[in-house]
Amino acid sequence: SGDEIARGLKEALIIGATESAVKASKEGGFNNNSLIRIPFPNDAESMKKTLLKVGMRSQVDEFEYALNVAAEEASKFSKEIFVNAIKGMKIKDAISILKGDDNAATSYLKVQTSKKLYKTFRPVVEGSIRKVKLTKYWHNLAERYNSIPLTKDINSDLEDYVTNQVIGGLFILIAQEEKNIRNNPKARVSEILQRVFK
Repeated sequence: SGDEIARGLKEALIIGATESAVKASKEGGFNNNSLIRIPFPNDAESMKKTLLKVGMRSQVDEFEYALNVAAEEASKFSKEIFVNAIKGMKIKDAISILKGDDNAATSYLKVQTSKKLYKTFRPVVEGSIRKVKLTKYWHNLAERYNSIPLTKDINSDLEDYVTNQVIGGLFILIAQEEKNIRNNPKARVSEILQRVFK
Protein backbone atom coordinates (compact mmCIF):
# COMPACT_ATOMS: atom_id res chain seq x y z
CA SER A 1 0.00 0.00 0.00
CA GLY A 2 0.99 3.65 -0.34
CA ASP A 3 1.30 3.91 3.43
CA GLU A 4 3.68 0.94 3.52
CA ILE A 5 5.76 2.43 0.70
CA ALA A 6 6.03 5.73 2.60
CA ARG A 7 7.00 3.94 5.82
CA GLY A 8 9.55 1.79 3.98
CA LEU A 9 11.15 4.74 2.21
CA LYS A 10 11.27 6.80 5.39
CA GLU A 11 12.96 3.90 7.14
CA ALA A 12 15.43 3.51 4.27
CA LEU A 13 16.27 7.22 4.36
CA ILE A 14 16.60 7.26 8.14
CA ILE A 15 18.99 4.30 7.94
CA GLY A 16 20.91 6.04 5.16
CA ALA A 17 21.08 9.34 7.05
CA THR A 18 22.13 7.62 10.28
CA GLU A 19 24.86 5.57 8.58
CA SER A 20 26.07 8.65 6.71
CA ALA A 21 26.23 10.72 9.90
CA VAL A 22 28.23 7.96 11.62
CA LYS A 23 30.65 7.62 8.68
CA ALA A 24 31.12 11.37 8.22
CA SER A 25 31.52 12.24 11.89
CA LYS A 26 34.10 9.62 12.84
CA GLU A 27 37.77 10.58 12.92
CA GLY A 28 38.93 10.77 9.31
CA GLY A 29 35.33 10.61 8.04
CA PHE A 30 35.96 13.51 5.66
CA ASN A 31 39.75 13.64 5.72
CA ASN A 32 40.22 10.02 4.61
CA ASN A 33 37.34 9.81 2.10
CA SER A 34 38.37 11.09 -1.33
CA LEU A 35 34.70 11.30 -2.40
CA ILE A 36 33.82 13.96 0.18
CA ARG A 37 37.17 15.36 1.42
CA ILE A 38 36.93 19.16 1.41
CA PRO A 39 39.66 20.88 -0.63
CA PHE A 40 41.07 24.37 -0.31
CA PRO A 41 38.28 26.86 -1.24
CA ASN A 42 37.96 27.21 -5.03
CA ASP A 43 37.86 31.00 -4.92
CA ALA A 44 41.19 30.92 -3.06
CA GLU A 45 42.97 28.53 -5.44
CA SER A 46 45.37 31.25 -6.59
CA MET A 47 46.17 31.88 -2.94
CA LYS A 48 46.99 28.19 -2.40
CA LYS A 49 49.28 28.08 -5.46
CA THR A 50 51.13 31.21 -4.34
CA LEU A 51 51.56 29.95 -0.77
CA LEU A 52 52.94 26.63 -2.03
CA LYS A 53 55.45 28.55 -4.16
CA VAL A 54 56.74 30.40 -1.09
CA GLY A 55 57.25 27.19 0.90
CA MET A 56 54.07 27.02 2.98
CA ARG A 57 53.05 23.46 2.08
CA SER A 58 52.79 22.30 5.73
CA GLN A 59 50.59 25.28 6.70
CA VAL A 60 48.29 24.67 3.70
CA ASP A 61 48.06 20.97 4.59
CA GLU A 62 47.33 21.87 8.23
CA PHE A 63 44.52 24.19 7.13
CA GLU A 64 42.95 21.58 4.84
CA TYR A 65 43.16 19.00 7.62
CA ALA A 66 41.43 21.37 10.08
CA LEU A 67 38.79 22.17 7.43
CA ASN A 68 37.83 18.50 7.27
CA VAL A 69 37.97 18.01 11.03
CA ALA A 70 35.44 20.87 11.31
CA ALA A 71 33.22 19.00 8.82
CA GLU A 72 33.53 15.77 10.83
CA GLU A 73 32.64 17.64 14.02
CA ALA A 74 29.58 19.29 12.42
CA SER A 75 28.37 15.97 10.95
CA LYS A 76 27.68 14.67 14.45
CA PHE A 77 24.57 16.86 14.49
CA SER A 78 23.26 15.92 11.04
CA LYS A 79 21.23 12.82 11.92
CA GLU A 80 18.54 14.71 13.86
CA ILE A 81 18.22 17.36 11.13
CA PHE A 82 17.76 14.73 8.42
CA VAL A 83 15.38 12.53 10.43
CA ASN A 84 13.04 15.46 11.16
CA ALA A 85 12.96 16.29 7.43
CA ILE A 86 12.33 12.66 6.41
CA LYS A 87 9.30 12.33 8.70
CA GLY A 88 7.38 14.87 6.59
CA MET A 89 7.46 12.81 3.38
CA LYS A 90 4.06 12.43 1.67
CA ILE A 91 2.70 9.12 0.29
CA LYS A 92 2.53 10.43 -3.31
CA ASP A 93 6.22 11.45 -3.08
CA ALA A 94 7.12 8.02 -1.72
CA ILE A 95 5.42 6.20 -4.62
CA SER A 96 7.22 8.27 -7.28
CA ILE A 97 10.53 7.88 -5.40
CA LEU A 98 10.14 4.09 -5.29
CA LYS A 99 9.78 4.03 -9.09
CA GLY A 100 12.70 6.43 -9.55
CA ASP A 101 16.46 6.07 -9.97
CA ASP A 102 18.84 4.58 -7.39
CA ASN A 103 19.24 8.04 -5.82
CA ALA A 104 15.62 9.25 -6.16
CA ALA A 105 15.00 9.39 -2.39
CA THR A 106 18.26 11.25 -1.83
CA SER A 107 17.38 13.74 -4.59
CA TYR A 108 13.97 14.28 -3.01
CA LEU A 109 15.56 14.85 0.38
CA LYS A 110 18.04 17.29 -1.14
CA VAL A 111 15.30 19.38 -2.79
CA GLN A 112 13.11 19.35 0.31
CA THR A 113 15.77 20.06 2.90
CA SER A 114 18.76 21.93 1.44
CA LYS A 115 17.65 25.45 2.45
CA LYS A 116 16.50 24.35 5.89
CA LEU A 117 19.64 22.25 6.36
CA TYR A 118 21.81 25.23 5.51
CA LYS A 119 19.99 27.48 7.97
CA THR A 120 20.11 24.87 10.75
CA PHE A 121 23.57 23.62 9.94
CA ARG A 122 25.49 26.87 9.60
CA PRO A 123 25.53 27.66 13.36
CA VAL A 124 26.66 24.06 13.98
CA VAL A 125 29.48 24.50 11.47
CA GLU A 126 30.45 27.84 13.04
CA GLY A 127 30.73 26.10 16.41
CA SER A 128 32.83 23.30 14.86
CA ILE A 129 35.10 25.85 13.15
CA ARG A 130 35.68 27.56 16.51
CA LYS A 131 36.32 24.23 18.21
CA VAL A 132 39.08 23.19 15.80
CA LYS A 133 40.43 26.79 15.57
CA LEU A 134 40.08 26.73 11.77
CA THR A 135 39.94 30.53 11.44
CA LYS A 136 43.35 30.78 13.11
CA TYR A 137 44.87 28.67 10.32
CA TRP A 138 42.96 30.65 7.71
CA HIS A 139 43.96 34.07 9.06
CA ASN A 140 47.61 33.03 9.19
CA LEU A 141 47.49 31.91 5.54
CA ALA A 142 45.47 34.92 4.37
CA GLU A 143 47.76 37.34 6.22
CA ARG A 144 50.87 35.79 4.68
CA TYR A 145 49.27 35.75 1.21
CA ASN A 146 47.96 39.32 1.42
CA SER A 147 51.45 40.53 2.38
CA ILE A 148 52.92 39.22 -0.89
CA PRO A 149 53.26 42.08 -3.42
CA LEU A 150 50.85 42.14 -6.41
CA THR A 151 48.37 39.69 -4.88
CA LYS A 152 44.65 40.40 -4.63
CA ASP A 153 43.33 40.29 -1.05
CA ILE A 154 41.38 37.14 -0.15
CA ASN A 155 38.44 37.11 2.24
CA SER A 156 36.68 33.76 1.79
CA ASP A 157 33.52 33.04 3.83
CA LEU A 158 34.70 29.86 5.56
CA GLU A 159 31.42 29.20 7.35
CA ASP A 160 29.46 29.26 4.07
CA TYR A 161 32.06 27.14 2.30
CA VAL A 162 32.27 24.45 4.98
CA THR A 163 28.47 24.35 5.48
CA ASN A 164 27.82 23.71 1.78
CA GLN A 165 30.64 21.16 1.57
CA VAL A 166 29.39 19.23 4.62
CA ILE A 167 25.82 19.11 3.28
CA GLY A 168 27.07 18.02 -0.16
CA GLY A 169 29.28 15.33 1.37
CA LEU A 170 26.47 13.94 3.49
CA PHE A 171 24.18 13.68 0.47
CA ILE A 172 26.88 11.74 -1.40
CA LEU A 173 27.02 9.25 1.48
CA ILE A 174 23.21 9.03 1.74
CA ALA A 175 23.00 8.31 -2.00
CA GLN A 176 25.46 5.43 -1.52
CA GLU A 177 23.36 4.02 1.33
CA GLU A 178 20.14 4.35 -0.70
CA LYS A 179 21.68 2.53 -3.68
CA ASN A 180 22.87 -0.23 -1.36
CA ILE A 181 19.38 -0.73 0.14
CA ARG A 182 17.79 -0.76 -3.32
CA ASN A 183 20.25 -3.24 -4.82
CA ASN A 184 21.51 -5.36 -1.95
CA PRO A 185 18.91 -7.60 -0.23
CA LYS A 186 21.23 -7.99 2.78
CA ALA A 187 21.00 -4.25 3.42
CA ARG A 188 17.20 -4.50 3.89
CA VAL A 189 17.35 -5.04 7.62
CA SER A 190 13.63 -4.96 8.43
CA GLU A 191 10.45 -6.60 7.16
CA ILE A 192 9.06 -3.34 5.77
CA LEU A 193 12.25 -2.69 3.78
CA GLN A 194 12.15 -6.24 2.38
CA ARG A 195 8.53 -5.78 1.28
CA VAL A 196 8.99 -2.34 -0.28
CA PHE A 197 12.25 -3.07 -2.08
CA LYS A 198 11.62 -6.67 -3.17
